[in-house]
Amino acid sequence: MTVKRVTKSNKAKSDTNYPTNSIDWLTRLIGFDTVSRHSNLALIKDVQGYCEQLGLSVDLTFNEAWDKANLFVTVPAGSQADIVTGGLVLSGHTDVVPVDGQEWSSEPFSADIRDDKLYGRGACDMKGFIACTLSLLPKAVQLSNAGKLSRPLHLAFSFDEEVGCLGAPLILADIKERGITPDYCIVGEPTNMSMVVAHKGIAVYRCRVHGKSAHSSLTHQGVNAISYASRLVGYVDELAEEISGRDDNDEFFDVPYSTLSVGTIKGGTATNIVPNLCEFTFDYRNLPHMTQDDILTPIRTKIAELNTQMQARAAETGIELLQEESVPAMTDNDNAELQQLIAALTGDNQRHKVAYATEGGQFTNAGIPTIICGPGSIEQAHKANEFVELNEIERCDGFLQKLLDSCTVH
Repeated sequence: MTVKRVTKSNKAKSDTNYPTNSIDWLTRLIGFDTVSRHSNLALIKDVQGYCEQLGLSVDLTFNEAWDKANLFVTVPAGSQADIVTGGLVLSGHTDVVPVDGQEWSSEPFSADIRDDKLYGRGACDMKGFIACTLSLLPKAVQLSNAGKLSRPLHLAFSFDEEVGCLGAPLILADIKERGITPDYCIVGEPTNMSMVVAHKGIAVYRCRVHGKSAHSSLTHQGVNAISYASRLVGYVDELAEEISGRDDNDEFFDVPYSTLSVGTIKGGTATNIVPNLCEFTFDYRNLPHMTQDDILTPIRTKIAELNTQMQARAAETGIELLQEESVPAMTDNDNAELQQLIAALTGDNQRHKVAYATEGGQFTNAGIPTIICGPGSIEQAHKANEFVELNEIERCDGFLQKLLDSCTVH
């Protein structure tokens, strides 16, 4: 469980040699090992110092252990440079996935540029976008100080996106409490700078099948947890096939139907022992118009059927279904105006819908129209030798500059 703790400061710190361009910022950010199991505070404090040196007030929200934090900072707008409501959020997550077991050609937490690509963990997912926003920040502050920024610019950097999007809800709760109501949000996940207008939700479940042990020569005295788990796994596969053929699937998604997939399974202690426990996990990636109940209702019905069979043999047996993660889908219901703006800035009218989940669904659930657009390819995310092409960073810089120009009083 996470709780909100907020600190605020706008005291300018002594001069520090911060980067002045996106490539140098990305190099700096990759140097922070922010794998989700570690703290991200070193990175957050570094960015906080940069923002405060620019004269900005920074808000941090911490997790319960106080070893991770979100950062939210606003460049205000208005002729008196005091308007912070409305505006545009540029959102990114600071955590990255582990490198354990991967073979890298270079040190993953030290940026390496070769063949017009920048390599390092998080290069595309998604420190590249964060680097571009930080490079843009002094220009936004200059416009704000001159009274030429027509709408506020907010930066929102979260923790623990990779392990269930745990940080973003704290940012959203904080800005709601402070009365900030952003007009739009752009989440800079890697899309090759294409516009993603919707994505699926994801829910992860753990199923624990509790059987009864017995010697394998006396199977009638036991209840085989693996056998009953296999029946439920088979049913999940059948249900996956069924929902893939629904009439209301969406052909605009890269995978046009909701999916169910069993990911892990473990159970048993020895071949000659009837197993008393088997666990498996599965994930559900739903189209925005579908809900978790669309699969939970039939799965729970199947579990009740299996429980009846198991408990007829041993009352203490049964099946538990536990939810481990839940990230909402991002819809395109209310973001037509934002889509038009992004299309005009990029010169690309194509709208994409994707199977992977982001924090975008949490922003749309909070009533903030959102799109996904950022440098790099999702195909490089989470892999060894993760990279972003340098021209993708250049394209993102150009896009953000045009976005800032659209918020400038001329």
